[in-house]
Amino acid sequence: MELYDVLQIGITVLYTFGAVLFIGGMLGMRPGLKTAAGLSSGAGFALHTLSLALYFKLMGYGSFLEGDFHLSLLGWVLLAIFFALWWRLKLDFLALAASPLALLLYLSSMSVPGTKVLMPKALAGSFFMLHIGSLFFSLAFLAMAFAAGALFMHLERKIKTKEKLVGFRKDLPSLNTFDHANHLAVVFGFPLYTVGLLSGFIWARFAWGRIVTGDPKEIVSLAIWVVYAYLFHQRLAMGWRGRKAAMLAMAVFAFCVFSLVVVNFMVPSHHNFMQ
Repeated sequence: MELYDVLQIGITVLYTFGAVLFIGGMLGMRPGLKTAAGLSSGAGFALHTLSLALYFKLMGYGSFLEGDFHLSLLGWVLLAIFFALWWRLKLDFLALAASPLALLLYLSSMSVPGTKVLMPKALAGSFFMLHIGSLFFSLAFLAMAFAAGALFMHLERKIKTKEKLVGFRKDLPSLNTFDHANHLAVVFGFPLYTVGLLSGFIWARFAWGRIVTGDPKEIVSLAIWVVYAYLFHQRLAMGWRGRKAAMLAMAVFAFCVFSLVVVNFMVPSHHNFMQ
C-alpha cells in the first residue's frame, strides 16, 4: 500500500469521526465531543493538505485538469473556510454543514478517478486560481450561509411559537449571530462567484473557441448568478435581514449543489466529470 492510499484511509476515518462526534456533541451538549471532533477534523485536514500537495507534486499543473482533484480540493476549501470562521468568530455550529459536506466531497473525489476537465494544460494554473478557485471559495461560503440560514429559521420558529428551548437549542447562538454569519457568507461569496463566472467565459474561449457556447453548465450558472446578485443587492442596498435573506441564501446553495451534482455528473456538458 502506497503513502497516498494510506492518506486516503486516514483522511476518510478522521473526517468521519469529526462529523459524527460534532453532531453527537452538539445534540448531546457534550463540549468534550465537540473538542474531539475539532481535533479529528483538524488532523484530517492536515492529512488532506499533505495529500493534495503530493498529488500536485506528482501531476504538476496537470492536477487542475483532473476531476477527482477538483472535488477533493472543494472539500478542503470548505473546511478551510470553516476553520477560519471558527477561529475568528467562534461559529462552531457551522461544523454541522462543513464536516459532513467535506467528507461527502472527499468520498466523491475517490469515486471519479481519471476524469478530465477540458482546458489547455499551459493555462491550467492561472485559470484554475481565477475560475475554479474563486468558485470553490464561493461555494464554501454558500455552504456556511446554508447552515446559518437553516439554524436561523429553526430557532426563529421555536421562538415565535414560544416553544421552550430544550436540549441542544439552549446552547445555540442568538438569531443575530446566525444572521451575521449568513450576511458575511453572502458578502464574501458573491464577488468570488462573479469572478469565477467571468473567468469561466475566458476559459471557454480558449477551450472551445467561443465565449458563450450554450452549454447547460453556463446556462445554470448564469441563472444562479442572477438570483445570487439579487440576494447580494437586497442584503447590502435594501438592508435585508432575517428569514427572507436566509431562505434565499439556502436556495442559492441548493441551486449550486444541483449544478454540481446533476450538471457535472448526469447531463451531457463540457463540464461533465464523467466524460
